Amino acid sequence: MQEHFHFTTDRAKLQKQYVSILCFVSAQLSSIQIHLQRRNLHLLKQKDEVIIAVHVLGKLLGFTSERAWHRFVIGNLFSKDLFPERSRYNRRCRALGFAIKWMRHQLAKRGQHHAYAVVDSLPIELCHSSRMYRAKRFRGIADIGYCASKKIAFYGLKLHLQVTDQGLPMGYVVTEASCHDRVAAETVMTQIPHPYNLGDKGYISQKLQKKLYEEHRVAFWTPVRKNQRILQSDAWKQWMKRKRKVIVFSILVDSYRITEIRANSVSGFETALDGILLAYSLVVLGLVEC
Repeated sequence: MQEHFHFTTDRAKLQKQYVSILCFVSAQLSSIQIHLQRRNLHLLKQKDEVIIAVHVLGKLLGFTSERAWHRFVIGNLFSKDLFPERSRYNRRCRALGFAIKWMRHQLAKRGQHHAYAVVDSLPIELCHSSRMYRAKRFRGIADIGYCASKKIAFYGLKLHLQVTDQGLPMGYVVTEASCHDRVAAETVMTQIPHPYNLGDKGYISQKLQKKLYEEHRVAFWTPVRKNQRILQSDAWKQWMKRKRKVIVFSILVDSYRITEIRANSVSGFETALDGILLAYSLVVLGLVEC
């Protein structure tokens, strides 16, 4: 499908999106000092802000193949002699990964002014279920876990994400697939603390709720199980169920293809993930037209 995107894209809209991202990236880079040890600096074909803007634009358009995206850039945004070759472009993206992460973090801070935040997890499968016992990708980092919502076992990673009621991503943690939601909850919610957080039944833990409030002044509410002695009114249950339905994961999966990252290195995976979350944050805040 990405191979034929060249023939269906709106050039005017593409240029508008690129310019919007480039303006944001240029303004952010001007406020931080980036010291990269490079040789032959005078031979660079494009500046850092251009490389970052192109990377984020690719994630905004839903490209998962770096080869297909580089081919698209050469055919639509730059000529071949004015843009780095594919391998050099990918290396520069990974080298600028810390800048992409910093920009995303700056946008995420705006979520502290939103009404509340929702914490949830998303399975990231790295191979088909038939190959999960002999998969080699990210061996030693990924493992086999169980997705309760889909009722399937899978080999891969798990993304724990905190989003606001308006859909802005805040803190996130990537763990092995077997990691329980409660284990990563504190790390996710204390990166950029929000005073009010909601979670599903996978996060039920009175010890966790008490620790979050006493140490970080973070209120964390979850539904209760039938065998618990805590009483919740039907109105409260319906309110929580309605407020937790922040349509974010489906957008990240369907439009931004966050579960289809093809990187085989940790740095490449992290750069791609931060690029997707940055692109989505720009759209949520209205800084870039979707």
